[in-house]
Amino acid sequence: MTEKKKIPIIAIIGPTAVGKTKFSLALAERLDAEVISVDSRQVYRYLDVGTDKVSLEIRRRIPHHLIDVVDPDQIFSAADFALLAADAIERIRKRGKTPLLIGGTPFYYKAICGSLSEDLPKDEEVRRVLEYEIEEKGLAELHKELSAIDPAAAEKIHPNDPARTMRALEIFRITGRTATWWYQNQAKTESCYDIFYIGLIRARANLYENIARRVREQFENGYPEEVEWLLSRGYSPKLPALRGFGYKELIQYVQGNCTYEEALEGDIRSTKAFSRRQMTWFKHFEPAIWYDFDKYEMSDAMDDVMPHCIRHLEQESGS
Repeated sequence: MTEKKKIPIIAIIGPTAVGKTKFSLALAERLDAEVISVDSRQVYRYLDVGTDKVSLEIRRRIPHHLIDVVDPDQIFSAADFALLAADAIERIRKRGKTPLLIGGTPFYYKAICGSLSEDLPKDEEVRRVLEYEIEEKGLAELHKELSAIDPAAAEKIHPNDPARTMRALEIFRITGRTATWWYQNQAKTESCYDIFYIGLIRARANLYENIARRVREQFENGYPEEVEWLLSRGYSPKLPALRGFGYKELIQYVQGNCTYEEALEGDIRSTKAFSRRQMTWFKHFEPAIWYDFDKYEMSDAMDDVMPHCIRHLEQESGS
């Protein structure tokens, strides 16, 4: 029996503020590609400044997919992302274009690659109860509960991560089995993609400078006003979409619980920590070729990587 050939895909990975967006736009033009955003925050409408979405002008020139697909109060899982990404890849290829994945959410890449089990059940009522319990008992108590029923999941989930803590408890309360059990025992989806990763890195000190600069620019260019607008429209501060770095700090500022500078510095700290977590995941992605942007000019990296991209896109998987 002939092995089914996999679809070759190019992806750009790396920590936040390393320069992925600028590089992706240049590469998209060279490859006649359309971009698929692999970003768990950019899927939400109205979260624009804080998620660094590319402008509408750029999107008209280079189509971008999986941006602005759900409202901030909608539940959106990695499995949802994988389904929409597969549809986007198919449509892009039918138009004779190249799909180009770009973004910094490792979990979404895992979903595309079939490294997650089939979609696990969700229940909005269970989620509301969990949100209430966090408010009444505190997140630490829920994480403690998770440690008792699913220690493997609790070890992987940061004690200050409400979304993933609730999700793991939600799965257990709905199904009676832990998230760890499901991921170990449920049949995994075989990926139909052969992804070649282009990794971008910088020295940590330089990356941190970029992060601080970008956060300050966001704060000066409408980020506080964006958060104020979201709250004024009735979006709860407890929503997963608004619990990420930057938004949670600015909510505290808008509600008068901290100063502008405290929110700014808090966002910078949280973003730095996030960049470290990203690289913990991304360093295991393969096949990958990495470019240190402290040593490479972007144009030189582009010239070097193009032959790799062309060979990958033209290859017949399994040959």
